[in-house]
Amino acid sequence: MSITQARFTTQLRTWVLIAGLTALLVAIGAVLGGKFLYIFVVFAVLMNVFGYWFSDKIALAASRAKPVSEQEAPQLYKILRELTARVDLPMPRVYTVPSDQPNAFATGRNAKHAAVAVTEGLMRYLPEDQIRGVLAHELSHVKNHDILVTTIAAMIAAAIATVANILQFSFLFGGFSSDDEENPLAFIGALATIILAPIAAMLLQLAVSRQREFLADATGARLLGTGKPLADALETLEKGVQVAPPLQVNPAVAALYIVHPFRGQGIANLFSTHPPLAERIRRLHEYDAAQGLHYG
Repeated sequence: MSITQARFTTQLRTWVLIAGLTALLVAIGAVLGGKFLYIFVVFAVLMNVFGYWFSDKIALAASRAKPVSEQEAPQLYKILRELTARVDLPMPRVYTVPSDQPNAFATGRNAKHAAVAVTEGLMRYLPEDQIRGVLAHELSHVKNHDILVTTIAAMIAAAIATVANILQFSFLFGGFSSDDEENPLAFIGALATIILAPIAAMLLQLAVSRQREFLADATGARLLGTGKPLADALETLEKGVQVAPPLQVNPAVAALYIVHPFRGQGIANLFSTHPPLAERIRRLHEYDAAQGLHYG
């Protein structure tokens, strides 16, 4: 499958998954019945509109990112200017995150409003070719228009989790005692919402995030003409996550980062917003092999 075909297929899958998340949020209101249905329909629409317009501001604030000038980060600007010129993208806003953990993310509703944020640790510990690989990956998210999709997915999933928490508190404080007698179906629906809705939302969000990571890796490799810089960078970043102090970031935006910023082992990796690192690296090596590029 070509990169163009893969991009189309992935975009189709992600929008189907977004529709699934929105439908889940509306379905919660339908199960609870009556006025809840209309409230949740309006809530779903508002969350999508809010996510579209303010996704970049929320992600940057949640990561404690600060704007950085070209005088402060000349190497970073030089690489970004080179790559944006190569793929015909406008220069994104540039931010740094005050963390020793090497990592990066991109956000924004479209190319004109895109922002790229890198941690201080990424600029400190990675060689230039690996930094270029990371930035090619992040600019590929901009090129593929999938930053918006993932951000909206994260926001809707967070909204579903919030609703479940509200219902849980209602149970704890007896908010459903009278309704239980009059409408046991609503009680059962609320209970199922508390238990199952966050899980379903999480699984849908995982599918969105993993699709866009694979596509950004492939597009980034094509941008550079080789997958080696990005494959090497992924290995370095993963080691950095394990040894550096954890990023102080809201878990709701963790899916935006090139590698998951929190340590995870065993079963935790099964529910990661990112594909397995070994699989991402394998695909990058396969790309190079298909291009006739071989390295030790």
